[in-house]
Amino acid sequence: MGPTQTGLAGTLNTVSSTGSAAGVPRRTHDTPGAPAWGQRALLMGAAFAGFGITTWLVGWRQGLLWCIGVGYGLALSAAAFGFTTGWRVWISDRDPKGLWAQFVGIAVAMIFSVPLLGAHPELQGADGPLSISLVIGAFVFGAAMQVADGCGSGTLYKAGAGHPVSLAVFPAFVFGSFLGAAQLPAWLALGALPPVDLVKVLGVWWTLIVQLGALAALAALLWRLRSGQPSRWKGGAVWIAAVVLGLLAAANLVVAGQPWGIVYGLGLWGGKIVQALGVDLRHNAFWGLPTQQAQLHSSVLADNTSMTDLGLLFGALIAVRWRGKSYARARLSARAWAASVVAGLALGYSSRLAFGCNVGAYFSGIATGSLHGWIWFICAFVGSVLGVRLRRGLGIQG
Repeated sequence: MGPTQTGLAGTLNTVSSTGSAAGVPRRTHDTPGAPAWGQRALLMGAAFAGFGITTWLVGWRQGLLWCIGVGYGLALSAAAFGFTTGWRVWISDRDPKGLWAQFVGIAVAMIFSVPLLGAHPELQGADGPLSISLVIGAFVFGAAMQVADGCGSGTLYKAGAGHPVSLAVFPAFVFGSFLGAAQLPAWLALGALPPVDLVKVLGVWWTLIVQLGALAALAALLWRLRSGQPSRWKGGAVWIAAVVLGLLAAANLVVAGQPWGIVYGLGLWGGKIVQALGVDLRHNAFWGLPTQQAQLHSSVLADNTSMTDLGLLFGALIAVRWRGKSYARARLSARAWAASVVAGLALGYSSRLAFGCNVGAYFSGIATGSLHGWIWFICAFVGSVLGVRLRRGLGIQG
């Protein structure tokens, strides 16, 4: 079952009741009673300390991005806001609430982001080229995320909260993202058209009208095709989380000058690890570029995407520990464990080919008026239909 409270604060106190249908398996290992307020204060104090230390070391912008990332993690984990699960329960049960919530989050982000992009050309949208790699990468990502039970943000927040499968998927995702970026130029050589920025093509108001109209039409179609059974998400927490995520995404654009993303930061972490192991990346077609070399030799705290990723991990930890809950031990077969890890590798690799995951391509792409976001959505959804079948064949429940 989904959260039963009507707000995120209430959800923090009932986060353990969220069932697997809402994107988080049931937590069955409870510590005796709620943690003391001292422990809660310690968690919040650590979050503020992260802001202070980051600001001291690399500046106010990175400190603010840490805070935005913590907000992402709190909203995602507290409300079990899952992109992957929202798609899966529609495919399996015709429950549209998860997808509706995603549309609300995208719409909120779009209402703020598109006018900002139109008025401030120095801001950068999530523009991705219309390439063969986009189509293939999005399809593979959609299938893999159902097997791994998490997209980019889902894997991050569940790993931060201690989900055993996501903890196993996470390092594979990191390496896959590094490898996908390393081979991206070769994929682009197969064929690509330039990005299409709808804000520049249609203007601010027509972009809003066309895209909000498209989301409304999709929402209406889901309403007509819904099963009529009660939704697996109870209460209003998922709606609050959607609005919060949309507002945070707009803040991300203002503070960082770029939209909310996930996978570049993970690939950068993989590159730093590979480089630390003695591999020379200077001659790679992607990681050898001057901008990437500068990132590889700079502090991870200097990278905008890394900051929100780190904050997201910690925000999810705060949410799940608020009530002293922990995840049950995952009961998967050896084949399912292996498939989950392989799926994590595919997630990282394919997301770089597709210029983002559910956040960087789908959520932020559409919210900032990039045509590639819609193409990503279609291809990844078709892939998810296959992924749901693969998941069932592997005996993975939920």
